Amino acid sequence: MGSDPISSIAGIIYLIVGLIVASGHAYFTNLNRPMPVLSAVLAVLAWPLVFFGLDLHFK
Repeated sequence: MGSDPISSIAGIIYLIVGLIVASGHAYFTNLNRPMPVLSAVLAVLAWPLVFFGLDLHFK
């Protein structure tokens, strides 16, 4: 059985919004080390927390 098309579209929209929010909070700068990459991935996946002010930048 295939997945529901609505949930697939919702997942894609969630990731797109996450990319936009993370980009707006400078999570895609200096991705030449593992910790900034981890910060960027977490920011995309947990974008509502970033949107409301939680800082996920790992040093």
